[in-house]
Amino acid sequence: MLEIVVIGIGAGNPEHITVEAVRALNAVDLVLIPRKGAAKADLAELRREICGRYLENPATRVVEFDMPARDAAGGYHAGVDAWHRAIAAQYRGLLEPETGSAALLVWGDPSLYDSTLRILDLLVAEGLLFERRVIPGITSLQVLAARHGVPLNTVGGPVEITTGRRLGEGPAGSETTAVMLDGDCAFRGIDPAGVTIYWGAYLGMPNEIVIAGPLAEVADRIVETRAAARAANGWIMDTYLLRRG
Repeated sequence: MLEIVVIGIGAGNPEHITVEAVRALNAVDLVLIPRKGAAKADLAELRREICGRYLENPATRVVEFDMPARDAAGGYHAGVDAWHRAIAAQYRGLLEPETGSAALLVWGDPSLYDSTLRILDLLVAEGLLFERRVIPGITSLQVLAARHGVPLNTVGGPVEITTGRRLGEGPAGSETTAVMLDGDCAFRGIDPAGVTIYWGAYLGMPNEIVIAGPLAEVADRIVETRAAARAANGWIMDTYLLRRG
């Protein structure tokens, strides 16, 4: 039976790959590398670099494919659902003929704001038989906290992990809020009084950027820095912590 190994590859630094991930990479028959267009060529290149650095098994094949694009014209949830189904169809076309093992290389950790495991659930629902194995990876939140030299949580305090779209809807008692997938700088819409922000973009990469300070003082600088970085690179991946009190 086909085995699909979902490998977390960290936030952007090839040196964040775990020993378990390296062993899993060298044990599979096939590695799939998605291409997401010229604007995000860096993302495919990092996966190539990881394979070039750590893949020593000459029998392992590396196959690249073009990832379907998400249609942002319709509603968010409908668009994401259609996108996931398109990716599932792409995976099925690549994996259905396989009988050995195949690896999917996932940014950060497969359990945190990544859809690969849900897409595999779609393949199961469609009747594709396979076993799955998940290799955890270093998340952008871990790298963010490390870069700023702060703990993720306060002593005994809760941590809310949410998206920019849902910021402000979480538990009122959260002293720390970790925000991911925020394309609109949603932190501008909250009361900045007593809030410190720890922001980072391209974490683990050579072009990494970090800014921290009272939200009221650095919010505009983060917005300007983010816009300039996205224009220069064609894409951006960023995350931040909000610490209250």
